[in-house]
Amino acid sequence: MNDYAQVIAPTTVRIERSMPGPIERLWDYLTDSEKRGHWLAAGDMELREGGRVDLVFRNSELTGNDDPAPAKYAQYAGESRMHGRITACDAPRLLAYTWGEDGGDYSEVRFELSPQGERVHLVVTHSRLSTRDAMLSVAGGWHAHLDILAARLEDREPDGFWRSHTRLEAEYARRIPEA
Repeated sequence: MNDYAQVIAPTTVRIERSMPGPIERLWDYLTDSEKRGHWLAAGDMELREGGRVDLVFRNSELTGNDDPAPAKYAQYAGESRMHGRITACDAPRLLAYTWGEDGGDYSEVRFELSPQGERVHLVVTHSRLSTRDAMLSVAGGWHAHLDILAARLEDREPDGFWRSHTRLEAEYARRIPEA
């Protein structure tokens, strides 16, 4: 399995990972605010279709031994918030919600989980990305966040978020051609 996100449509990227199980544990890391706050963003989720999603990002606090946020992401160095709505929820196999709904031009993220023995196959699909820059940022972001999630699930120290994101975004700029 390739750890890198793939462009599967002009406005959609997909990243697949094999994660430590069981599936219920991974589901908790997607849906429980405290656990999600250790790899992505804390915040409440109403786990039903139409339910509200509040994401409270503190990317600079996700990992130790990190670089400062790059200038283009300086506004996200502290706390930032985003809201959305659940579009699909079938515990513990499917969770989808809008991403950044408060800005008007929102995207959607979808998590699909399937057990594979003692591991879980996780597919993250992020769609409705309006620009290549958004696609590069999202691909690099999910890659870095999922690396942190895997480290947390494996009880090891993750690499610095901003350091990883900067390196990965540059790598995706090489991998994802301009239109």
